Amino acid sequence: MLLLAACATAPRPVSEPPCPNCKPAAPAVPAASAPAPGGAPAPQPLVRPLQQAAWADLPGWGGDASDEAWPAFLASCRALARQAAWQPVCEAARGAGERPGAAAARAFFESRFTPWRVVNADGSREGLVTGYYEPLIKGSRSRSKAYPWPVLGVPDDLLGIDLGDVFPDLKGQRLRGRLVGNKVVPYYSRADVARLADKFAGKIILYAEDAVELFFLQVQGSGRVQLPDGSVVRLAYADTNGHPYQSIGRWLADKGELRVEQASMEGIKSWARANPGRLQEMLNANPSYVFFREAPSSAGGPVGALGQPLTEGRSMAVDPRSIPLGAPVFLSTTHPNSSQPLRRLMLAQDTGSAIKGGVRGDFFWGFGAEAGAMAGKMRQKGEMWVLWPRDQLPR
Repeated sequence: MLLLAACATAPRPVSEPPCPNCKPAAPAVPAASAPAPGGAPAPQPLVRPLQQAAWADLPGWGGDASDEAWPAFLASCRALARQAAWQPVCEAARGAGERPGAAAARAFFESRFTPWRVVNADGSREGLVTGYYEPLIKGSRSRSKAYPWPVLGVPDDLLGIDLGDVFPDLKGQRLRGRLVGNKVVPYYSRADVARLADKFAGKIILYAEDAVELFFLQVQGSGRVQLPDGSVVRLAYADTNGHPYQSIGRWLADKGELRVEQASMEGIKSWARANPGRLQEMLNANPSYVFFREAPSSAGGPVGALGQPLTEGRSMAVDPRSIPLGAPVFLSTTHPNSSQPLRRLMLAQDTGSAIKGGVRGDFFWGFGAEAGAMAGKMRQKGEMWVLWPRDQLPR
């Protein structure tokens, strides 16, 4: 049977707790490569209804600095402005300038949008909110004892079959495989890629210093690599082998190597340092493998599934079958490992294979170690409301 992957940029979330939803499951998947910058994916049919709400239903709406989300909103408009439902509102947003101020931004959204509560398939209103970030790892253009781990681009024999071309209800679902004779079979697993290293030699982009750091770069789906001369290369998600993500944290816990509460990113790194002879065994427990491409250097965040750079603290990954990609989303959750409210306007600008369902989000914390620490701790309950252009039905 072929391996099914859903459209997304990369596996999420960032932490590696041994749990069923743990990351990348998504990746989403990962599934399909992100659209080219500036291009908006076609709207996908929503699998469950949204419930119309009132602004008073949004806890903390009046206290959010909505103008901090304005640059991310304008980025969504660059991708969505050609869609009829978005043309008037995006034109008006551009006319309001780059930073209209909190009061003006809030008034804009209230006058031009209607909030719709996001619900789960069973009608419940709460869901899981995790976090992700853009990591920095060390690497080199040439292989050496210090930099032995290859970072691969997309292999020539990797096939991607869009099921939506034949079955419209499966739009965004893609098969990954390879051709053997006249049959399409599943693509190589992570263990196969390691075993057949010579086969992929022509697709090496860089060499990483640390295998576990590279693994978590794959989990995030994008990141930066600092070279020995101090220069930095940006990597973006390009494709996946289509195998489902399996948590190596879960594997370590099931093997009795770590307790559940120890199976964090740092716990996994510590175990790998203490058990170098079992490193590949641990990595192979996750058959999913992400391939990268070099991305242009820029000051902004990584490009998400919407084709626009992500904004720290204001972009999030969603399941586009439940929440329209590009739409503003008001999020009500709490800070990582805390009961302190985190209520703010976000933009649905990315996807991830672990991000499946209605009230399910992945909060983009930004770049670097501090963002990674926040993302790795985030596993909170939350509620969401989609903001959709007034007098239009979400689609």
